[in-house]
Amino acid sequence: MPSRFQMPSTVRLRDLIRQVRACRTQAEERAVVNKECATIRNSFRDDDNENRCKNIAKLLYIHMLGYPAHFGQLECLKLIASPKFSDKRIGYLGAMLLLDEKQDVHLLITNSLKNDMTHSNHYNVALSLCTLGAICSTEMCRDLAGEVEKLLKSSNSYIKKKAALCAARIIRKVPELIEMFLPASRQLLQEKNHGTLLAGVVLITEMCTKSQDCLIHFRKMVQNLVRILKNLTMSGYSPDHDVSGISDPFLQVRILQLLRILGHNDADASEAMNDILAQIATNTETSKNVGNSILYETVMCIMDIKSESGLRVLAVNILGRFLLNADKNIRYVALNTLLKTVHIDYNAVQRHRSTVVECLKDPDITIRKRALFLSFELVNKSNVRMMNKELLEFLAEPDNRQFREYVTSNIFAVAEKYAPHKQWHLDTTTKVLTMAGNYVRDDLVSSMVHFVSQTPQLHAHAARKFYKALLEENVIEHQPLIQVSAWCIGEFGDLLLTDQSEGIVSEEAVVTTLVGFLQSTHATPITKDYIINALMKLSTRFQNTTKYQHIESQIRHILSCYTSSIDVELQQRSVEYSTIFKKYDSLRHGLLESLPPFKAVTLTSSIESGADAASASGDPAKQAGMANGGTTASLMASNDIMGGDVMGHVSQTNSVATSDSTLLDLLGGSLGTEAAPGSQVNGFHNHNTSTTGATQSNLNDDLLGLFGNQNAPPAADNITSMNIFDAATKQQQSDFGDFSQQPEQSYPLTNVYNKGGVQIAIAVVAFDSIQNLVTLQSQTTNSSNQLAKNFIIQVAVPKSMQLSLLPPSATDIAPVTTTVPVTQLIKISNPTKQKLRLRVKLSYVVNEVPQQEMIEVNNLPPLPGW
Repeated sequence: MPSRFQMPSTVRLRDLIRQVRACRTQAEERAVVNKECATIRNSFRDDDNENRCKNIAKLLYIHMLGYPAHFGQLECLKLIASPKFSDKRIGYLGAMLLLDEKQDVHLLITNSLKNDMTHSNHYNVALSLCTLGAICSTEMCRDLAGEVEKLLKSSNSYIKKKAALCAARIIRKVPELIEMFLPASRQLLQEKNHGTLLAGVVLITEMCTKSQDCLIHFRKMVQNLVRILKNLTMSGYSPDHDVSGISDPFLQVRILQLLRILGHNDADASEAMNDILAQIATNTETSKNVGNSILYETVMCIMDIKSESGLRVLAVNILGRFLLNADKNIRYVALNTLLKTVHIDYNAVQRHRSTVVECLKDPDITIRKRALFLSFELVNKSNVRMMNKELLEFLAEPDNRQFREYVTSNIFAVAEKYAPHKQWHLDTTTKVLTMAGNYVRDDLVSSMVHFVSQTPQLHAHAARKFYKALLEENVIEHQPLIQVSAWCIGEFGDLLLTDQSEGIVSEEAVVTTLVGFLQSTHATPITKDYIINALMKLSTRFQNTTKYQHIESQIRHILSCYTSSIDVELQQRSVEYSTIFKKYDSLRHGLLESLPPFKAVTLTSSIESGADAASASGDPAKQAGMANGGTTASLMASNDIMGGDVMGHVSQTNSVATSDSTLLDLLGGSLGTEAAPGSQVNGFHNHNTSTTGATQSNLNDDLLGLFGNQNAPPAADNITSMNIFDAATKQQQSDFGDFSQQPEQSYPLTNVYNKGGVQIAIAVVAFDSIQNLVTLQSQTTNSSNQLAKNFIIQVAVPKSMQLSLLPPSATDIAPVTTTVPVTQLIKISNPTKQKLRLRVKLSYVVNEVPQQEMIEVNNLPPLPGW
């Protein structure tokens, strides 16, 4: 009669695998696994020593399937303590898979590891070394490092190899233990066994990476490494180490990686390895991936050390041959490597430009992406026309839609930097706007407006070019093109009528075209703002034409239709312009005269935020995206309508900013007494959340007062400037104490960072020596052709100081298409009057590659008394 406590029948691992593979659904598999886990738990509970090893093996398979297997951790420790090698092997394997340094249980294994490291059976020693390398914690490394160092001196090559790999893991975990392994590591380079030699090279590479002293020490052994590498390349066929006709490629690759580290920024070490690198690059077989892997490491080594120019050309030619390989992975690696090395030897990479351009047509999207990045790096003044043609063809392909924003931004940058003449620049960017549709970033619209404004000789050509673009099919959805076109037609609409070289254009057709886009369901609020302002300006541009009365009445009717628009900005503009028509028509021509050319804002021109610089675009419509690198935040022009710059130190950072182009603002309205909510005044953030509104009657009263009050001050600009300064002073006091006391001297910009085209400078903008308060402003620019996204600055100061970090003006740093800096205010209270010291952490993304930097700022100009 069977006992009631009889153990359940155990399933072999092979049978368990068959059961799992036979399951048709996830639920069936889960049922099989749960049933087997219950059986294994019962076996562990009854301390079944006979089946413990089999149960752990099944549990490891269940763990590989993704199911929880933590209840077998202690059973693994029991198997490790077993004298049987088969049990010990499964126990150590289970410990490597089920344990890590986050588990407290793994500390119990330390004593077993130490005992097995001194075991007479070298297989037991190897198991303990492998396990220590896999799950070691800082405490285990310190406790067992001495045992590993002894095993490095063992006469057994098998043990020595395992000990070297374990030592590399210990050094990676606890770098201060490097000195313990330094004497033994030098002896590893004398080994004849390739496995031990390979492990020794890995250990030395890890040591040189972690310690500068070790790097200097092992540079003396470059000749030994070169000798080993030469023996490998010159030796004949060796069946023990041959892989596809190449002797031990794994060891060759590891030695090349170590030589790359040792030769970096060291002329003597680089000179010692030049000959062997040239020999490998010339004689290595390229028909199989084994040879390609060695050539790749050779190229990386040549480019990273101080090699000869001829050797660098040879390395680039190897990458050029990779581009012709049928294997997509090799072509991808070649493009990626050329992208990294193009700045090292630009002319050598330029010779393979045609091959790179052909890769733009590759069916693999990853290869097209890398080829696109490299193509923009290869553009210069001599090939800009040809490269631009290829890039425009790439932009037109439907399969490349996801790259359109990147392509348009960089074509704008290329046109600005390398355009052979202004008209080519205009024609190219216009074509990009036509082809890219809504994939054009908002800051590029402002950049285009700036360019046209600063080129008087092209005003007529630009007006006709953009008017013709509006007449093409499917343009209705291209909002950036419509915005630029509306601005140009509004400013230079009269030139359309005088320049009839390409056909007669009637004023009625121009207005009808703009009204059609205004009434389109695809038109965004910003586009409607552009068109409303263009129509208002056309009412003065077409004043001397025969159909002026009809045009004026049509524009008045359009304005009246939008005086009740649900969009506040559009409603406000329509009401103001309608009021001008009704009551102040005599001033309309002067208010809407052509704007002077815009001036570009440079990094050192003035201390103002990126939003302030963006507002210099000069159009009455909102310039979207300049404050935050392509988002929908809207910035209004400061020199709107009147052409003056009365708002030079006021910038809006709201997503829908209050118009600073209103007549109230321009002519001394409510702005003088209260800054706009959420704005920055003189660079200080305004926390005032109250809002003001005006009805139609109040607006008319204000207009009457503005134009009819004979006692008003003669210069509206002076009124606004004083009021702005008062508001700024009041805001400074409420934000962070009284900063009304300006610096006693002018403090220059201090450059603190310059890498990859991203430049950061810091300036003192306000200083109060009485309250020991200072305000700094960081200004970041991007002189490269790549957009730097997700830009974040983190600042730390000593404990004796207090820090207040305001939000940046943008999160993306536009490339060279704009000179607008990204700014951020840093306010510091320093009661102990210590010298200013900052630790700045930067993070941003370029070409989808995250970049992180930590910099120390100790060179700020001294402040009085600090």
